[in-house]
Amino acid sequence: MRRHTYQAKFLRIGVLALIMVGCYPSEELNVPVNDPDIDLSSDLDEYIDVNFTQEYGMAIRYKFVDNYVQPGQRVSPPRLEVVRPMLDFIEEYWINPYKEVENGENFFRAHVPAEIIFLGGLIYNNDGTVTLGTADAGAQITFTNVNAIDVNDEDWRALQLQTVYHEFAHTVHQRYKLPNAFETIAPEGYTGPGSWFVLNNEEALQRGFVSPYSTSSPNEDFAETVSFYLFDPDFHDNFITQETNCETDDCVSRNEGKQKIADKLSSIIDHYENATGVKMEDLRNAIQSRL
Repeated sequence: MRRHTYQAKFLRIGVLALIMVGCYPSEELNVPVNDPDIDLSSDLDEYIDVNFTQEYGMAIRYKFVDNYVQPGQRVSPPRLEVVRPMLDFIEEYWINPYKEVENGENFFRAHVPAEIIFLGGLIYNNDGTVTLGTADAGAQITFTNVNAIDVNDEDWRALQLQTVYHEFAHTVHQRYKLPNAFETIAPEGYTGPGSWFVLNNEEALQRGFVSPYSTSSPNEDFAETVSFYLFDPDFHDNFITQETNCETDDCVSRNEGKQKIADKLSSIIDHYENATGVKMEDLRNAIQSRL
């Protein structure tokens, strides 16, 4: 299956700077891993089995995390004490909003990935980027930096929610394709998977994109636009509302870019409702009520 990675040097919301360092924290599960006969089940595992695996068909992977990253990538496992709070977090901010909107629960249950991976820290890549999350053809979503869990920290919360809304949005175009002619709205603005990070936020906006990463492909553009729309409380001010009394070329270019984003959002909203029965505005309101 094709593996998708959500990479960025920083998040726009919260202006989260991701600083490259020369060493990694040493965080290990306090359980032996070499004896295949040892029973690693626990109250936590039973809770996961009842509330996630049996309820949604969703396996939660928090042990042996090296099995879930690419060769050469170094990651740390989550500390045991953060796993349950992280489960509560994804239930409150990801699962429950879908259950509150018309046809949302049906959509969630039909499209929920089979595996959720918790990693203790971030995934660092050789090109200087950081992998914020991954998805494997709709079958798996990976959360990073779980050990730093702090629901009241806007930067940490932004990392997790932008990632999961982005990754879950991929299930829509994977199963129902992109909205009709979506990739033709701002065709000149796309860069590529190896060059998107040379752009800054202003340049991306003028091209008609919500972030530099969204310029990497139409699929990423779709997922990023969905993610920013659902999460960013100032989405309309930042990406839709036209500036008045423009007297500079940059202002004119921003307004042109915002119009392209507005056209994309309109096509996405129609596509979601027609293909999935979920009204994006209702889902956004359910999410925003929690932030």
